Amino acid sequence: MDVQNVYYTSRKIYQRNFDYNRFWRRATADREVVKAFAYATDRGDQKQREFQNILRAIGFEVKLKPFIQRADGSAKGDWDVGITIDALEYAEQADIVVLVSGDGDFDLLANKLREKGKRVEVYGVPQLTASSLINAASAFISINEELLLR
Repeated sequence: MDVQNVYYTSRKIYQRNFDYNRFWRRATADREVVKAFAYATDRGDQKQREFQNILRAIGFEVKLKPFIQRADGSAKGDWDVGITIDALEYAEQADIVVLVSGDGDFDLLANKLREKGKRVEVYGVPQLTASSLINAASAFISINEELLLR
C-alpha cells in the first residue's frame, strides 16, 4: 500500500478518502495474508499517528520514512525502492502480490513478479494510474466509489 499515492489520487479525482477497511475486506477475502505493508511518510503529528494506528489495527505493518521538505518547496518521502525490495522478498511466500499505487515506476516490479509466476493485482485510481502499470498487472482493480469513504 503506497499510502501517499492512494491518498492524493483519491482526493484529487474524487475529493474523498480511500476506505482502507473496505479495501482490506475485498483484497483479503478467502485468502491467507503473508504480509501486508502500508508505506507512508511521517510528519510526526498526532492525527497522523492515529491514522497509522488504524492501519495497524486493520492488519498492516506500517513502514515510515521522515517527510522531507526541500528548500524549493518540493517534498520527498518516496518508498519505491522499499516497496520493490519487500515485494520481491515476500513474493517467494505468496501466489498473489497486491499493489495499491498508480505509480508507473512499479511496472518493472509487476513484470518481474509475473515472470516469477506470481499474480499481480494493482489497485489504483484509473485516471491517475500509469498505463504501463495497468498493462504490467495480471489484474487492475479500479479505485472507485466502492472503495471510498462515504
